[in-house]
Amino acid sequence: MKQDAILVGKNMKHKTMASAAAEEIRKRILNETYPPGLQLKQDILAREFGMSRIPVREALLILEKEGLIKVLPHRGAIVAELTFDEVEELFNMRMLLEPYLLARSAPHISEETFARLWVIQNQYRDALDNDDIAEWNDLNKQFHMMLYQHADSPRIASTVQNLLIECDIHTRIQLINIEGDRERAVAEHSAILRLCEEGKFAEATELLREHLDHIRSGLLGLVRARRAQ
Repeated sequence: MKQDAILVGKNMKHKTMASAAAEEIRKRILNETYPPGLQLKQDILAREFGMSRIPVREALLILEKEGLIKVLPHRGAIVAELTFDEVEELFNMRMLLEPYLLARSAPHISEETFARLWVIQNQYRDALDNDDIAEWNDLNKQFHMMLYQHADSPRIASTVQNLLIECDIHTRIQLINIEGDRERAVAEHSAILRLCEEGKFAEATELLREHLDHIRSGLLGLVRARRAQ
């Protein structure tokens, strides 16, 4: 029994270290300290973080599931790059699933939840104004998932939550590189909220779809421009 307890303790320690390493690497990817295409070497990361390669390897697996890195033959872990097919797939999925969730959830959003959504919206606006990349990505996820929380579709909601995580790096690239999109994102979030509060659920759902399609189109334009360089 004592030996089992020691093994459990070691496993928990590895999981905690892996989570900490994943959080730090994720932050560096999102603020482009680790740019797209960079090779992430386990031994270098392990030395820097003061841990063995095992939790680092587990951290990279976490980030691979989130879509932030890719593991390629003969190259190992690589920071994910923006690709045409990936943008199309991710945002087409979001455009199918998120309006569905909003249509189911919006009629059941309480005044208290609307109040919390406006707080998040104001914090989101401030984060954009202050160039707080990590904060605005987190608030964007909170905003969307709170809108959908009453959809009573846990599997779809879980899928959307994972898509939002995968889209972190894409939305950051969009908001940094496309002029006017920060202001548009804030305005569209606010408009979606107001429409939901007014009971105009079909209009809110359509605006959400347009909001996602605009992000998709902007990112595809960036991919084309980078290919042409």
